[in-house]
Amino acid sequence: MFSMKKKTADRAEIYQTTIKSIGKSAKEFLKENMLVLFGDEAPAGLKDYCFGIEVRPIQGEIKVGQQVAIDTDVFKITAVGNLVQKNLVDLGHITMRFDGSSKADLAGTLYLQAKPIPAMSVGSTIKIER
Repeated sequence: MFSMKKKTADRAEIYQTTIKSIGKSAKEFLKENMLVLFGDEAPAGLKDYCFGIEVRPIQGEIKVGQQVAIDTDVFKITAVGNLVQKNLVDLGHITMRFDGSSKADLAGTLYLQAKPIPAMSVGSTIKIER
């Protein structure tokens, strides 16, 4: 039977977006193992610190054990803040923290395995896959 959901190496994609802009100070957070995403509605005071993305619908629930692919680099999700799903859908806003935490200390943060964050540019893709 034909499936409408996109699959990448036998993994079902539940979210996909593209980086549209990079705030002039956004890469500063990368030094702290953090990536801040925000859609077009980012407040003026925050835009400089964010990677601007397209706000897209989510096809399922974001859970521990899934993965995030940034271009060709893949990171396991280790914890999910209780506002990640809502903020991503409503605002395109979440913080990704690459520290391997198993406890979500911040409600709007998606925690990922500790690995170097790849270089990103306008046009880079971010996918969440189950």
